[in-house]
Amino acid sequence: MPQQHMPRHALLNNIDHRDLRVVATRGAAWGDAEMAALTFPAEFRSVQAYYPIVFQKTVDGGFQPVALFGFRQGQNLFLSGDALSGERWDAAYVPLAVERQPFLIGLSADGEPMLHIDLAHPRVSLAQGETLFRTHGGTTDFLDRATSTLQALHEGTRATPAFIDALLRHELLESFVLDIELEDGGGQHRLAGFYTLHEERLAKLGGATLAQLQRDGHLEPIYMAIASLSHFRDLIERARRADVDA
Repeated sequence: MPQQHMPRHALLNNIDHRDLRVVATRGAAWGDAEMAALTFPAEFRSVQAYYPIVFQKTVDGGFQPVALFGFRQGQNLFLSGDALSGERWDAAYVPLAVERQPFLIGLSADGEPMLHIDLAHPRVSLAQGETLFRTHGGTTDFLDRATSTLQALHEGTRATPAFIDALLRHELLESFVLDIELEDGGGQHRLAGFYTLHEERLAKLGGATLAQLQRDGHLEPIYMAIASLSHFRDLIERARRADVDA
């Protein structure tokens, strides 16, 4: 399993970081061996086409939605290939929380969002990858795209607290445990500690409540999250294939 790095965040600028490059290919060596990534309500439509969307508790006792890639820490079942022949991400959509690496948004002293980079991230290099700044000034197309991705992620996650509040207000989150039997006595995976939407309670909500959820923009992501759960079958099959190939 790849070693977890200790983040080292810095405000990105074209003087200190003019020679930095960022590796844009996918692979465990570049930090992609994660079992889940944050997502947000406006992204659910794209995410639900490939990944289960579940919810996990935060350190402050709240909840956050995540796209699930595996059943244990360090397992990303959407990475295919190997380090020698090259890895790829086996889905047409990669969640923005993954796409934005190694960039992040930090706040200035007056609270303005500023573009930062994690200098300790494995994607950051001086020898390979995409350049960030042009020789005679200005940002490259690659950095411009990364900035747009980060802005979309930043704006999208601002809607998450209100969405979670609505789910909790109507008691629509329930914990679940999923046991997966692997082939030929290969053992068992247990997925625990996550939450899904309580479909029975949702079905019992009154028309006025549903109308309010619709007006607040919460109803579509609720149904998108429910639809995404069908991808557990795909994730289990990926886990079984990975066990056979191991």
